[in-house]
Amino acid sequence: MQKRWTVKAYQPNQEHLLQSSLRIHPLLCRLLVQRNVHTYEAARLFFRPTLKDLHDPWLMKDMDKAIARIELAFFRNEKILVYGDYDVDGTTAVATVYDFLHQLYSHIEYYIPHRYREGYGISTQGIAYAMENDFSLIIALDCGIKSVELITAAKEAGIEFIICDHHLPDAVLPPAVAILNPKQYDCPYPYKELSGCGIGYKLVSAIALKRGLPESAPNKYLDLVATSIAADIVPMTGENRILAYHGLKKVNEDPLPGIKALIQLNAQKELLTISNLVFAIAPRVNAAGRMDDARKAVNLFVENDPEKARIIAEALHADNFDRKEIDSTITQEAITLIQNDATMAARKSTVLFQAHWHKGVVGIVASRLIDKFYYRPTVILTQSNDMVAGSARSVMGFNVYEAVHQCKDLLENYGGHFYAAGMTLRPENVKAFQEKFEEVVANTISAEMLVPEIVIDTEILFSDITPAFYNILKQFEPLGPENLRPVFLARNLRDTGFSKVVKDEHIKFSVRQGNNGQTMSGIGFYMAEKFDIVSSKRPFDMTFTLDENEWNGQTTLQLKVIDIR
Repeated sequence: MQKRWTVKAYQPNQEHLLQSSLRIHPLLCRLLVQRNVHTYEAARLFFRPTLKDLHDPWLMKDMDKAIARIELAFFRNEKILVYGDYDVDGTTAVATVYDFLHQLYSHIEYYIPHRYREGYGISTQGIAYAMENDFSLIIALDCGIKSVELITAAKEAGIEFIICDHHLPDAVLPPAVAILNPKQYDCPYPYKELSGCGIGYKLVSAIALKRGLPESAPNKYLDLVATSIAADIVPMTGENRILAYHGLKKVNEDPLPGIKALIQLNAQKELLTISNLVFAIAPRVNAAGRMDDARKAVNLFVENDPEKARIIAEALHADNFDRKEIDSTITQEAITLIQNDATMAARKSTVLFQAHWHKGVVGIVASRLIDKFYYRPTVILTQSNDMVAGSARSVMGFNVYEAVHQCKDLLENYGGHFYAAGMTLRPENVKAFQEKFEEVVANTISAEMLVPEIVIDTEILFSDITPAFYNILKQFEPLGPENLRPVFLARNLRDTGFSKVVKDEHIKFSVRQGNNGQTMSGIGFYMAEKFDIVSSKRPFDMTFTLDENEWNGQTTLQLKVIDIR
């Protein structure tokens, strides 16, 4: 797949000012300035984040109302239901708030809607459950901000809501007792990008302060907060960086039994990073909701017995194994459908439907097709009872939610955001939707958007790549949106003669910069088709990230190659 390379703009004056105060390698200062770190103090906060730098939870709009209502529920012996979404952010948020409150109060339960029977967010079944079981207060986490009608109906039935959500509110808000969401236009809370679990952490922090508990009491849940930040792809800035930094420390030093059980399943020996949480922990947590019942994930997070936690973690692991098998099978079926359809090659979008595909993995399959095979807006549809349901994923810069919105006449329901959306429609409208979606995409997407982009932080010389340079680069962790792993560009490279294709798919690189320059080794996964560039004896350019390679007890720096040309 051909890719376009874009090198970020430099700010030489800002870089020079920062370098004069930090006295570290100029390229490291360039990377910091790109991450909006311009001063010595900002660099201190970036490299040494402390929990003391977190904002006072009482600054959040309605926090006083939320705490007063919870305290009133305690006083009245009311039944409280902690309610959250079925993904990683929702289940970690529910576990955090439920476990903390349960230590203070016994009349409390938690509820996770079933992905297929109820769908996302507040459900009629969830409210019915609360009514049937005499719950008078629901604390909704990672959902609820758009559920105006359902929360209105619940209020009329005598059930009040506290909403803890981080999604963008609409103009009309639900009639909740309190809404904790920094994205409300009149909320004075300084940091706006907390995860749903991050807002749950702020709620329990405020309760701890109100009750005179140790300041460290909510920190028991920092590994859950870090997992939510990693999985929900929120910006790795401000408070998220602080919470993720200290959450990772807890993951590696003193994890909750449930997190520890998941780590042990992964047999990870070195320190875990945000990337490990994204690719090893989060999929197993999400698999509970995709394949079965997401309550298992909350059960795991609140379990204090290591042996019981191990059993639940193994169940999640089995769910994830099944998910991977199904995901792989559907992806291959989707590729075959595309290859057997002569009209697909000219299309600007992919819309595929098979009634037997598993609803829990259609979003993953859409992402996989885009990343590995067909870089264009993609919708994967499957049968769901008497309706068709599906997930859309997008390419960089294209608003897939808006494209779906323009097909609303053919849809029963839809929702989402810039890069991902979901929808339901009647089976008889599938073909019309496929054509309308293609028409919308073809008329609005640019040719540039259909070519994947590699965003490069800076050019670098191999002579700049030293252990001292890499030791500081490692301290850019935790990595995530707005602080992604730095991508480098090295020019004028030649094969030393020792580069080779391994396992028929990958390239093991051994390259030199210039005629007599430094030699570096590297690995380029699934790049075998580009080996002719390496072996041509002509110079080439390379984009890569930096990594460490351990072999025979020795650790060396290596290039993790992204592309060559």
